[in-house]
Amino acid sequence: MTAIVVVLAACGGESSREDPTPTTAAPTTATPTTTVPPTDEESDPGGLGPSPDGFPEGESALDDMTASSFPDPLVPPGEIISGGPPPDGIPPLDAPSFVGVETADIWLKDAEPVVVLDIDGDARAYPVQILMWHEIVNDTVSGVPVSVTYCPLCNSAMTYVREVDGHETTFGTSGRLFASALVMYDRATESLWTHFDGRAVVGVLTGHQLEPVASPLLAWADFKAAHPEGQVLDRETTGHSRPYGNNPYGGYDNPEGFPFLFRGDVDARSTAMQRVVGVRSEEAARAWTLEAISDGEAAATNSEVGEVPVVIFWKSGQNSALDSGDIDEGRDVGSVGVFSPTVDGQDLTFVAEGDTFVDEQTNSIWDIAGRATAGELEGSALERIPHLDTFWFAWSTYAHETDLIEA
Repeated sequence: MTAIVVVLAACGGESSREDPTPTTAAPTTATPTTTVPPTDEESDPGGLGPSPDGFPEGESALDDMTASSFPDPLVPPGEIISGGPPPDGIPPLDAPSFVGVETADIWLKDAEPVVVLDIDGDARAYPVQILMWHEIVNDTVSGVPVSVTYCPLCNSAMTYVREVDGHETTFGTSGRLFASALVMYDRATESLWTHFDGRAVVGVLTGHQLEPVASPLLAWADFKAAHPEGQVLDRETTGHSRPYGNNPYGGYDNPEGFPFLFRGDVDARSTAMQRVVGVRSEEAARAWTLEAISDGEAAATNSEVGEVPVVIFWKSGQNSALDSGDIDEGRDVGSVGVFSPTVDGQDLTFVAEGDTFVDEQTNSIWDIAGRATAGELEGSALERIPHLDTFWFAWSTYAHETDLIEA
């Protein structure tokens, strides 16, 4: 396996129990047209009962982030702030249902973004038009318990194995933000976790880290082409009434704007809302601006993160979920895949041809999903590396030492 991990954080909301005071003043923000989506006010989980077997008992970080029994927090509790809803007021989906591609194609447009998860051939798409209103899906894919997470305020998707020390739990939305990013909580101990790096930062599980699973944002058309037999999260059976397809943060994807409720300094190398692709290895972090890795119909970027070689595929045809009030009308920002360029011990370099990718060693043709569709290596697949499509303020906050590659 390629030695790559991802480090960062994402969006959430408020706890109805306490409203900690930030340690720094908030700058003026470019506020979305709707600050937060409608919430389920009755979803506050209430008091913490006995912890399940395998989990330590202790107080709930949802009730008190400064309990003396907790390990030292990894981020200042005063900087984990209210974002609006109570815990699970933005309701996660705990019993997701799925439909086939043909059924989902009735209500999904080709350029709409979907989060793609493929574990041992069990390929699933989680449309952003649904995740926008729920942020977390607790699922089991090919026998692996996972939490698929999406933060609208950072435009970031991350998936984790929802196990701690081999014991399963599920995750909810805490209703809080750290650096304008989703703060999750586990239902076993009600510790608080950052979305970007899957790390428990406050509570009895502080210091634990979840295993990431690559889950890129791709255009619906690209998922259909790569996985015609795949499954798609069904918007008709979520158990909630939401205007799926609408973006409550209209106009938020603005390179000259400023993130909602961000308390901190923005790394001056770029603007806060610049779109970047971020990858982190064990010894280094690197981000590329969208303009640095995109061109024409498709582009291939052969690079490295530390000493780890990577190739970035970019292909036009994906709408920004956060640009227009209607997700399917957002500007074209394209889809990104990040892969190890090594197949069966052979190192490959890539170029783009039209809307596909060609390796210079065998002239095989590859798609945005990292599959060889023709040529000597037909049937092979590149190993996918977890990455983040996100904004500069978020990546630079959680990867201070990052390089930045600009066009």
